[in-house]
Amino acid sequence: MQAQRIYLPLRQAACAGAAALLLAGCTSLAPGYEAPAMPVPQQYAEPTAANTAADRAQAASADWRDYFTAPALQAVIAQALANNRDLRLATLRVAEARAAYGIQRADQLPSVGGSAGLTRIGIPDNLGAGLPPAVAAMVPSTLTSYNASIGISSWELDLWGRVRNLSEAAQHQYFAAAWARQGAEVSLIAQTANAWLALKETDERLALAQRALDNRAEALRIFGRRVEVGATSRLDLTQVRMLHQQAEALVAQLAQQRATQQHALDLIVGMPTPIAEGGLPGADALRVLPAGLPSDLLTRRPDIQAAEQQLRAAHAQIGAARAAFLPRIALTAMAGTGSSELGDLFGSGTGAWLFQPSISLPLFTAGKLRNNLDLAEVRRDAAVAQYEKAIQGAFRDVSDALAAQRGLAQQVQVLADMRTTQADRARLSRLRYDNGATRFFEVLDAERDLLATEQQLTQMRRALLASRVALYAALGGSAGAPSMDNPSNTQNTSTRP
Repeated sequence: MQAQRIYLPLRQAACAGAAALLLAGCTSLAPGYEAPAMPVPQQYAEPTAANTAADRAQAASADWRDYFTAPALQAVIAQALANNRDLRLATLRVAEARAAYGIQRADQLPSVGGSAGLTRIGIPDNLGAGLPPAVAAMVPSTLTSYNASIGISSWELDLWGRVRNLSEAAQHQYFAAAWARQGAEVSLIAQTANAWLALKETDERLALAQRALDNRAEALRIFGRRVEVGATSRLDLTQVRMLHQQAEALVAQLAQQRATQQHALDLIVGMPTPIAEGGLPGADALRVLPAGLPSDLLTRRPDIQAAEQQLRAAHAQIGAARAAFLPRIALTAMAGTGSSELGDLFGSGTGAWLFQPSISLPLFTAGKLRNNLDLAEVRRDAAVAQYEKAIQGAFRDVSDALAAQRGLAQQVQVLADMRTTQADRARLSRLRYDNGATRFFEVLDAERDLLATEQQLTQMRRALLASRVALYAALGGSAGAPSMDNPSNTQNTSTRP
């Protein structure tokens, strides 16, 4: 019975706080959220292949391995996802934002703590001087007290939704960090693919240059013998030597370029990644993605999703800034016992309790609250501008990638035809020279142009493959929505309103 009497005030305070919390759940001063209209056209300027909504949905939910089908490229991308330090930092930022949300959310609930203590005070021996001997004998040399209590410390009753809006803002910041991490993953996949393609392009160009160098070294040997026997002029030998030196310089240049590109790929992957020599893969190494409509970017692009979460957080911050103008009610409560004897600590007559509600109202803040609200509104407007900028940037990225695919495919076809023509020209000029119908300068010019055309064709083939990588990144990749654990154990619904 005594214990019930001791803890009854605390239970009443908890019930009152719970009722206030339910009331606070119905009140919020944050402005209603409405996603801004898309500041881009409804269609891309570049023509796109016809595709259905089901095709686009399937493309968005597929794994990145369905797009980068070359086994060697898949292995490199997998290593990058496991070891890249930038992606690791982005993952840690998500954990940081989640912890910050958990801290902010905890302010919505009361913090209950318990304490127990022992106090001993020594009494001076001369304290009883001047007292009657009988009374002086009753003065103890030591005072001892025991206490135990449990209570709520300064819990704010969130009548106006200030704490809840701050918690909601932290939640959207956490979701924004998760989407930013998703964007970092898509960007890493694209960077790795581009670095790998650049290395393969250099390998192919180096092989072409080395083949030309070997042929010209043989030609230099043959012309050297011809000069020795007087069958040709030293001018022709000089021209052959110049061809050989040009090829030799190109081989050295490409070898240096390959080493630099290998170092760049190692940095992206996060570990040494030796790549076997070999040329560019075929066009089927990268799957063609359906571009769909600009509105699809709202759900597929991680940067747009992150910008929208930042916008939602800014709306919640306005609600918290508005609530700061209104009275703030806090509750402090405690119940416990105290006794001079440990055995009597929970005995009859040892109970103690405290119930201390408080209310505070800002009267004069020199414009601090007004400026804080203005700051929240300006940040909301900036978040709107950032959201619209993200949409416009995504629209441009897709448009550029589509235009690049169409233009580069045409250039690859033209350069392939040019290579065939240049090879035929080099063969015919060599025959004319061998039959004495022309000077070697014509052969020199034809072989120089053939090598240049082969180099350009390789570069253009890599650019075409890179445009497909760019379209993959511009459409938001294929990783889908990130996995976001909610500390409140509530299921996260769609980020769209």
